Amino acid sequence: MNYEIQRSDLEWRDLLGPLEYEVLRQAGTEHPFTGELLDEARPGTYACRACGNELFAASTKFDAGCGWPSFWEPLRDGAVEYHDDFTVGRKRVEVRCAKCGSHLGHVFPDGYGTPTGNRYCMNSVCLTFTPDTQAS
Repeated sequence: MNYEIQRSDLEWRDLLGPLEYEVLRQAGTEHPFTGELLDEARPGTYACRACGNELFAASTKFDAGCGWPSFWEPLRDGAVEYHDDFTVGRKRVEVRCAKCGSHLGHVFPDGYGTPTGNRYCMNSVCLTFTPDTQAS
């Protein structure tokens, strides 16, 4: 696919750490309950670690108890893209950054009482967090 941000495999390897590369560029998964953003609760914005594309508002984050940061919707239409994923022997929906094509996680329609009924289960290592700044 043609993405706004394109790099060679070598450039991605140089830009990202080993775990970041494995998850973002090879569709790996970080271990549950290990991500630095799992318990982040401040207002702010989550972006793609590979390219900086803003993906999720902190106001849509919720505790799904699954071990990965979970959100009920992306920040805006077109922030992410979806791909069918059959790698575990059943269909899942993979979520990728729409700007650079990096793997972020999966979306599941399993409810959790969210306004959309969706759980965007994201790998913490795929995200950066920028807290909102409050003017005093």
